[in-house]
Amino acid sequence: MKRTDTASAATLFRHVSAEKSVQYRAVLDAFAAAKRQFRLQLRPDEVRAEAPWPGGAMPSVEDVQQALTQLVDWGNLVAQPDMARVASLEDYYRARFVYRLSQGGEAVEEGLAVFARLLSRRAELQSVALEDILARLDRLAQLAQAEPPDAAAVHEALRDLVTVFAGLAENAQAFMAGLARAIDLQRADVQRLMEYKNRLIDYLQRFISDLVSRSGRIAGQLIELEPQAPMLLGLAAAREARDAAPGDALAQADHHDEKLAAWRERWAGLRRWFIAEDGQPAQAELLRGRARAAIPQLLSAIALLNERRGGRSDRSADFRVLALWFAQAADDDEAHRLFRAAFALNPARHLALRTPDDDTPASTPWSQARPVEIHPRLRERGNLTPRGAPPRVADRSRERALLRAQLAEEQALLDAARARFATGQPQKLSELGELNRHEFRLLLTLMGEALPAQTAPDASVMRDSGDGTLQLRWTPLRGQARIDTDDGQLAGRDHELCVRLRDAP
Repeated sequence: MKRTDTASAATLFRHVSAEKSVQYRAVLDAFAAAKRQFRLQLRPDEVRAEAPWPGGAMPSVEDVQQALTQLVDWGNLVAQPDMARVASLEDYYRARFVYRLSQGGEAVEEGLAVFARLLSRRAELQSVALEDILARLDRLAQLAQAEPPDAAAVHEALRDLVTVFAGLAENAQAFMAGLARAIDLQRADVQRLMEYKNRLIDYLQRFISDLVSRSGRIAGQLIELEPQAPMLLGLAAAREARDAAPGDALAQADHHDEKLAAWRERWAGLRRWFIAEDGQPAQAELLRGRARAAIPQLLSAIALLNERRGGRSDRSADFRVLALWFAQAADDDEAHRLFRAAFALNPARHLALRTPDDDTPASTPWSQARPVEIHPRLRERGNLTPRGAPPRVADRSRERALLRAQLAEEQALLDAARARFATGQPQKLSELGELNRHEFRLLLTLMGEALPAQTAPDASVMRDSGDGTLQLRWTPLRGQARIDTDDGQLAGRDHELCVRLRDAP
């Protein structure tokens, strides 16, 4: 049974929330296991024998057949006539089918498997991964010295290096993100927190020691490999480009360039993890700092528990006790009395607010007593107006005039910068000449609008500015451009920039 893509997408997950979801999942688990064993299809009796049925109770053949039919209808399975067991004309006309996972069914099973794996994964700081990265870099250094270098070995070493590094980065990020939550969860139990503290501190100290000892060696290897890196990355990209689908020479060249750009990006990410660049610390240093900061965070949690045990005031503990008292209240009237007492809502006419002629008892509810005049300052700031003459109102007219002049001057400079670019005529970056600070900032803003919208390095971009007042066209050119500004010099690939006002014809 073939379903449309839209229908399949809408029904592929129906089995998860259906009434017999456990049985449906058992059937699909059997097909997922068969796929891992490279078996293409299953018969109903095989599904009945191999599926992990809940409680170990095997259903009847009719129930299995009904589940298979329903999963075919939802699009998770595909049914085909079973001709292998036809021995007579009667068997030929009898409805016998073999089943296999559909394309959508395979996608659902893979997605659910990834979801379950990530949900149950315990992130970790991988000291072994640091050792593996160093070993692969040593291997690359050896391969780079060979004449000629072995492209297959280089590709294998780079692929292993990227795989190990990706696992290290992903697990480190997940560990640090979940560390604070793990500490919060341990705060409720003193004994558990103390045991967790010892294990965590030992774990962090061991990883920090490995990170300090190995990250420097990894950074040194990366710096030594930098001259040979373009050659090594080019070999890996060329080997991967061989698997591209047949096409013309231009398509093959584009595929090679895409592979090479991907390898360069991975190499740059590896460098940024272990080597500080452009004034930014290496990611390994940030990870080390975050791991070290976890120890004081854990100690502060222990200090908070000690304060609670020492009898100091703790608002969260007080609220928990108060909630218990509310739960133990005999009736609503007692709960209301507790509420008024706990939050100081009882009559407060004994304060210094009553007038001399006010003889209303302090037990009189506010709703039944005479009103009391309260100074507005007491309502706004919580204290009465101080004695003495009120402070003089400062004259800020001079400062406001200076601020208006500065804003007008800045707006004039911005309008001049817009007039410099918004001419409606194409301008090359290499021919702009010297730019002042406001013109340069406007140029950076326009570049920030255009560059993220490029689908390819040589693609032109036509779009509106973020405020909707300008329309720009950004076209890459061959050659280099160099722009002198008040803040320094900007150099890069030359582009043609055409800007016009949005309301212009």
